[in-house]
Amino acid sequence: MKPLNVVIAQRECKTAETLARDLQNHFKMIAVARDLEEMRRTVPKHRADVAIIDLEAASLIEVDQLRREYPELTIVCTHRLADELMWQAALSSGAQDCCHPSDVRSIVLAASRTQVMSRTTAA
Repeated sequence: MKPLNVVIAQRECKTAETLARDLQNHFKMIAVARDLEEMRRTVPKHRADVAIIDLEAASLIEVDQLRREYPELTIVCTHRLADELMWQAALSSGAQDCCHPSDVRSIVLAASRTQVMSRTTAA
């Protein structure tokens, strides 16, 4: 598996910094964007494979637009109050998963899932 590049967009700066620190051992490169517009510029700049987006910083419509703009990008949504309905809505918008921002294990699994699935399909 190739090492993944990740871009994080969280509403809270402190949450973004903590998440970036917690993920640094799991990914090749991690960039933090202040908002969705900065993320749009950062994805191609850093050849991001994964976008971790706070649903308090972006709407599900924006998540869907980002997925259409970058079809190869794996999107993992986060929300501090993620529930079953929000999870279903995020998946319907093209996200791989919707997790609490402190749930590093779930974020890493969701971010890596597409790559594992594409290798399995190719085999």
